[in-house]
Amino acid sequence: MHYPIGLLFDLLASSSALPWNITVHFKSFPEKDLLHCPSKDAIEAHFMSCMKEADALKHKSQVINEMQKKDHKQLWMGLQNDRFDQFWAINRKLMEYPAEENGFRYIPFRIYQTTTERPFIQKLFRPVAADGQLHTLGDLLKEVCPSAVAPEDGEKKNQVMIHGIEPMLETPLQWLSEHLSYPDNFLHISIIPQPTD
Repeated sequence: MHYPIGLLFDLLASSSALPWNITVHFKSFPEKDLLHCPSKDAIEAHFMSCMKEADALKHKSQVINEMQKKDHKQLWMGLQNDRFDQFWAINRKLMEYPAEENGFRYIPFRIYQTTTERPFIQKLFRPVAADGQLHTLGDLLKEVCPSAVAPEDGEKKNQVMIHGIEPMLETPLQWLSEHLSYPDNFLHISIIPQPTD
C-alpha cells in the first residue's frame, strides 16, 4: 500500500510477462508484512506527507507551503481520479527551479534492494557537484550504494530499474528527477540481481 505499484513490479516481477497478475487480499492478509490501510484519508495523508518531504528536499518546502489547501486537494484528486491534467497543473510547480540554481537543492530519491533487509536507502544528494558538473545516476550509486555498480573491468551483477526501464548510468540525476519521479515526487530506484536467462 505504501510503495508505488511500478516500484513493486520492478522489485518483484520485472522479469515476468505482462500483464502482471496480482492478488489483492482485503482480509486475512499478513499484517506483519503489510501496513493495514484504515481509510482513504490515511492514503491521502501518506501521499501528501511524501509530497511535503520531497519539496523540503528540493525547495526547502517553499513551494508546497505557498500552495493553498485547494491546491493540495487538486493534487490528490487528480491522482485519485486518474486525471493527469488536473494533477500536473499543480505538480508542475513542484518540478520547477530557478535557472541560476541549475537544479533542485537535493534530489528526493529512495533506493530499494531485494537482497537486503533494509527497506530503502535515502540520503542527501545534490544534483550538481561543487565544480558545477551535473551529477549522474552512476555518481549517486557510487556514493550511496557502491555495490550496485559493476567495476569497470568486472561483470555486471545488478540491474538498476526505474519505471520498468534501465536508464544509463551517465544520465543526469536532475533530468531523472524531473522526468521519472513518481507522483509523490520521489525517484524510486530499484536494484535487482541481473537476470541469468
